[in-house]
This record gives sequence, C-alpha cells and structure tokens, in this order.
Amino acid sequence: MQQLLELIQRHKAGEPVGVFSVCSAHPWVIEAALRQAVERGTAVLIEATSNQVNQFGGYTGMQPHQFRDAVWQQADAIGLPRERVWLGGDHLGPNAWQSQPAEEAMQLAETLIADYIAAGFRKIHLDCSMSCAGDPSPLGDDEVARRAARLCAVAENSWQQHGGEAPVYIIGTEVPVPGGAQEALEEGMYITTPDAVEITLAVHRSAWMAQGLAAVWLRVIAVVVQPGVEFDNHSVERYQPERARQLSRFIENWPTLVYEAHSTDYQAPQAYRQMVRGHFAILKVGPALTFALREALFALDHIEREWLGEHQASHLCSTLEQVMCERPDQWRRYYPGKPHQQHLHRQYSLSDRVRYYWPLPEVCAAVDSMLDNLRRHPVPQALLSQYLPEQARAINAGQLSSDPQDWVLHKISEVLADYANACQPDTREYVS
Repeated sequence: MQQLLELIQRHKAGEPVGVFSVCSAHPWVIEAALRQAVERGTAVLIEATSNQVNQFGGYTGMQPHQFRDAVWQQADAIGLPRERVWLGGDHLGPNAWQSQPAEEAMQLAETLIADYIAAGFRKIHLDCSMSCAGDPSPLGDDEVARRAARLCAVAENSWQQHGGEAPVYIIGTEVPVPGGAQEALEEGMYITTPDAVEITLAVHRSAWMAQGLAAVWLRVIAVVVQPGVEFDNHSVERYQPERARQLSRFIENWPTLVYEAHSTDYQAPQAYRQMVRGHFAILKVGPALTFALREALFALDHIEREWLGEHQASHLCSTLEQVMCERPDQWRRYYPGKPHQQHLHRQYSLSDRVRYYWPLPEVCAAVDSMLDNLRRHPVPQALLSQYLPEQARAINAGQLSSDPQDWVLHKISEVLADYANACQPDTREYVS
C-alpha cells in the first residue's frame, strides 16, 4: 500500500488530500466506483467487512479470494488496472463470532485475517473491541489492544508467506455500530476526546511492542474515532468542525497518523471537505451508496408502472416488500414501531437494510424484468425527468446513455462524486 502511505504523508505535510472507502458488496455500487476511478484517473479503495466476507462466506456467500476475484473481474472489464484497486478489510476480528468463547472467536478471527491477507487485501482494520462469550462488557482497553496485536502478528506472518506489498493497519473502533445508529439521534453526539485517543494509541503501541511488532507500528496509519457524525433511520447528525477542533489538533502531534471516520454517509459535500481538512482523512461510505441505488430502482418502478401500466409492470417495489416481510431477520431488530412505521423503515430508512435483499432470486428477477421492459419501451424524456431529473439532464446533455442500468449507476456516482471531490481536489498526478 505504498501509494496509500504516500497519500497519508502528503496529508501530514499539509495537503488537503484524503481517501474514501467504498464499503459495499453490491456489484453495481462497485462498478460505479470503478468507473469513477477510470474517469478521474485515480485509485479506488473497496472494503469488505467481516460479516459480509469471511472464511464461511459471510452474508454475501463469498470468501475473501472470491470477493477479490469478483472486484478484479469488474475492473478488468472496465479497463481499470488492478494496481489501482485497493482492497481493505473492515472490522476484522471476532465480530462475527461474538456468541462464542473468546479464545474460539479469536482463533476464527486469526483464520479470517490470514485469508484476507492471502487474498491481497492490504488495508486492514483490526477491531477487537467487541465482547465475546465470557468476556466482561465492555472489554478493557488493554485486552482490546492485546487481541488486535495478536491479529496483526497473524497478518504479518500471512504477508511473509504470500508476498506482495506490506499491509497497513487501522486501529480503534467507532462509537456507533456499523451501518448506522439503532436509536434516534435526539441527545447530540458523543465526540471522541483527545484523552481517549491518547489512551487508545498508548495501549496499542505497547501491545505491538510486546508482540515484537515495533517495526510494524510504523504501518499503523489511522485510528478510528467519532468526529460527531452519524445517522439513524430518518435523521442525520451533521458534522460541525468546531465541536471536533480539539480532536483534530491532537493528531497533528503524531507524524504518521490520521483519523478514519465511519458512518459519514449523508453528509453535505462541504462537510467532507471540512472533515478531510480536520485530519479525518479516511472517510467510510456504505449505506448512502445502496440508498442511492434503491432510490433509482424505486424511481424506475414508478416510471415503468406509469409508462407501461400495472398489467405489464414488473412490480419491483411490491416484490421487495413481500420478500422483506417474509424474511425479516435482516431488519426486524433495527426497525421499531407499529406496522406502518416499520413499512416506512423498510422502504426508506437511511440505514438501508434493503441492501441485504437485492441478491435474492425473486428480487433479481424483478429488477431484470423491469430493466428489460424499459429497454424495449424507451421512456419519454418528460416522464424520466419527473422521477430522475438529474439523469434526464445528463441524457439531454449527451453525458449519459439511454440504458436504464446506466441511470442507476449515475445516481450512485452522484454520491461518490461528493467524496472524490473532497478527497482528491487535484487528481492529475494519479493518472498512470
């Protein structure tokens, strides 16, 4: 990850540059990110989580090497060189096995880490903050650090066996859970204090030394903190630079470290620029991308029904609602309230639990049927403008094709552009 190390060095030297991480397994989201990298002449960072992708398949059904191959195949088809595809692992640790005793969970996490490194993932977030069966809750800082160092040693051994670029590491964990808060944001946000960061860094550095990883500590490039951003089902906590000012200044004392910010979805474009300037130089985005995908597909559902009539329509939205009601495991504990409130959550929640249902066969069939219908029966400009106005304008300007799948990718790219503009204000030097 020499290029990423160099980018961090540029940031530490005073350039307002950063990198954003695409945390999604949806192939259309990945395609949109890869296409943007081609157009801008940049690298792209794509991350998988321990729940999405692990040695047992995760909820995507993919092991690390299978996820890598899927991303590489898309990059090859688009024409993006593989060296400009950076692969990362997010929340790698015992997260997926918290119900098991700690030692068993850590042994599974060791296999997870080794497999990620063997598959070529080189940005590794070591997260051992969660309590396993038999652990105290919360887990103490020293034990979190010891477990993270143990996994770092496994990663280094796997790298020595398989070669390639040396991995870089992220430590710490954010206050909110991955994918958005489960409670309403009513009392304001906790922001990580400089004292808390200092403790995190001190105990992790000590654990690295105890594991004989002194040289590896130089490849720890970021610590995860809470800068005061979050979202729940229907609201967003906006970034306020003044609230995070002390936190921003603290990391300036560490010459090789920046912050990584999770749950940055749905912020205003200027907030991303402010965050990068505040040394939150690694920005994670996930649900906002599949939320944009859902918005586009729901718009196409409305267009199809109005244009072709209910009897010819594919009824994607109703199919998705039926499937989610029949298989509620992915949303039930996240979407409280009465039936109508839960319906609104299922359809429109910012946490976007819909993303777990797109791979299901009946949903895929409805999407494919809808796209085929709209390809066979081209949509009038006026109707498209009603539901996808930005895409209609892009078509009118000759910047977008008439294929409805490209409209969806364009909708996703609008979100990606906000991040790219904040992280890569001048991209000419990335062009290979």
